[in-house]
Amino acid sequence: MSLPNMSASMVARATVRAVSKRKILATRAALTLTPSAVNRIRSLLEDKPEYLGLKVGVRTRGCNGMTYTLDFTKQKDQADEEVLQDGVRVFIEKKAQLTLLGTEMDFVESKLSSEFVFNNPNIKGTCGCGESFNM
Repeated sequence: MSLPNMSASMVARATVRAVSKRKILATRAALTLTPSAVNRIRSLLEDKPEYLGLKVGVRTRGCNGMTYTLDFTKQKDQADEEVLQDGVRVFIEKKAQLTLLGTEMDFVESKLSSEFVFNNPNIKGTCGCGESFNM
């Protein structure tokens, strides 16, 4: 699925899932990407050479408090943490860095939807639709 009319302010829908009984693994990256997420990011950036990668942020919104945002980015801001995996770059805004420690970013497709999913062991709860969370 391509997103030709997608603005630079929003890449795709993202869902958050609380992952229980999962230990936070020490990794060099604050965020790990599944092969499916890497492939989707690569395809989103394929025809957008002006963008360096995707930026993950966190905003106060939704019925449970916070939600992740995904945007195209042309540059790495000084406070951003860079995750480079399999040739794709994801930048994490400073405000979102602590909320993402130990999180796996996946891309899931079904007959009805396609979305990035953040499997996060740090969150305490999510709303019914999974778009917002609290810590």
